[in-house]
Amino acid sequence: MTRVTRDFGDTMQKDAVLAVSADVAFASSRFPNYKIGATNQILDAKDDPKVLSMKEVVARETALLLEQQKRLSVRDLASKFEKGLAAAAKLSEEARLREAVSLEKHVLLKKLRDALESLKGRVAGRNKDDVEEAIAMVEALAVQLSLREGELIQEKAEVKKLANFLKQASEDAKKLVDEERAYARAEIESARATVQRVEEALQEHERMSRALGKQDLEELMKEVQEARRIKMLHQPSKVMDMEHELRALRMQLAEKSKCSLQLQKELARSRRGEQSIFQLFELDGAEALGSCLRINPCSDNAPELSECSIQWYRLSSEDVKKALISGATKPVYAPEPFDVGRVLQAEIISDGQQFTLTTTCAIDPAAGLGSYVEALVRKHDVEFNVVVTQMNGLDHTSESIHVLHVGKMRMKLRKGKLTIAKEYYSTSMQLCGVRGGGNAAAQALFWQAKKGLSFVLAFESARERNAAIMLARRFAFDCNIMLAGPDDRAPL
Repeated sequence: MTRVTRDFGDTMQKDAVLAVSADVAFASSRFPNYKIGATNQILDAKDDPKVLSMKEVVARETALLLEQQKRLSVRDLASKFEKGLAAAAKLSEEARLREAVSLEKHVLLKKLRDALESLKGRVAGRNKDDVEEAIAMVEALAVQLSLREGELIQEKAEVKKLANFLKQASEDAKKLVDEERAYARAEIESARATVQRVEEALQEHERMSRALGKQDLEELMKEVQEARRIKMLHQPSKVMDMEHELRALRMQLAEKSKCSLQLQKELARSRRGEQSIFQLFELDGAEALGSCLRINPCSDNAPELSECSIQWYRLSSEDVKKALISGATKPVYAPEPFDVGRVLQAEIISDGQQFTLTTTCAIDPAAGLGSYVEALVRKHDVEFNVVVTQMNGLDHTSESIHVLHVGKMRMKLRKGKLTIAKEYYSTSMQLCGVRGGGNAAAQALFWQAKKGLSFVLAFESARERNAAIMLARRFAFDCNIMLAGPDDRAPL
């Protein structure tokens, strides 16, 4: 074993201190800007009165977090001190074992010397000289062993001193770790608060941007309308001529459509071999989406419709399948999007006699409705202004404006901030056109939000009513729900 000098403890102490300062890496030469309050609370320092931009605030907070992460390397320092303490304990144990071995050597040397002394009295001549030489060697060995024991005692004292130093250094390191942990927690809380403030500032900035953008859009729309008005004032004759021409074209188109419908009806009668004198009832109205079909008597012998039993049916284009339209038992029926491409039939029963009226062709779709619905599908939520005429089968006296929301996952009916109904698409939900007749049947729909809660809603126009039905069925189909009316089956 190497001889331990008296300056061993000082050398080890200096080396240990140098190792500590070399391993610890601080991000800066100053401590964080914290103040200790009256109750030993860590308080943030006052911010710089200079107003910083949002980007600079985020950069500063990021640098502080990186600095805090580097300071956490003090844990590595404590770990190294604990390893040194374990090494010192191991050295102390080895010294104890050496001391025990040394005691055993002393006992053996004493026994050997006693045995040589007893042998010395029994021998003479050359053998006696050999024994005396052996005794001298044993005594010299005992002296060397005593010197070695002194060195071992000194080494033990130095190891004990080193262990105490490492133990004290480990406690100091743990204390430093606890202090740094407290500072780190305080910095983390401060960083969280700063991030929250930044998020709130970003949200406020986004809200202000939206408000400004909306205001700019409204101002732009006003300017466009004013420009159009000025343009119309400068060219009034051309605009009026175009309006008169469009009105004349619409009137001609309606007249042609009525003549075409009448010719189709006459052609259907001639094919069936029926005479007009035997026809008691006829269907009146455009056979297209957005109109109303009416059963009108066309003979003086026709019975009163109020005394007749009426039922409307939906037929496929081949007149093979006939599906009953539940609730359609009135002389007036407004086709809905579910009827497009199908032939409608009305059966009238009076005094045991049955009369059948059928549309001349399949119900036509409304012009431009498909592209209008496709534009609405791109929105997440579409609003329609409606009036509630019935609720759970009872008439609703109030005619205040409600808002119907048709969303991708649910439908909602509200009045102002009050929500009247809000349901997700489900198999219990029903939606179809109104089947109870009335002059405004083409503008009304029936909505059963869930079992025990149903509404009859009137829209501003037939186009919006049909668009709401098509849009809701489209969104429900995306949720694997077939949204239809009472007792309706899948599309034919």
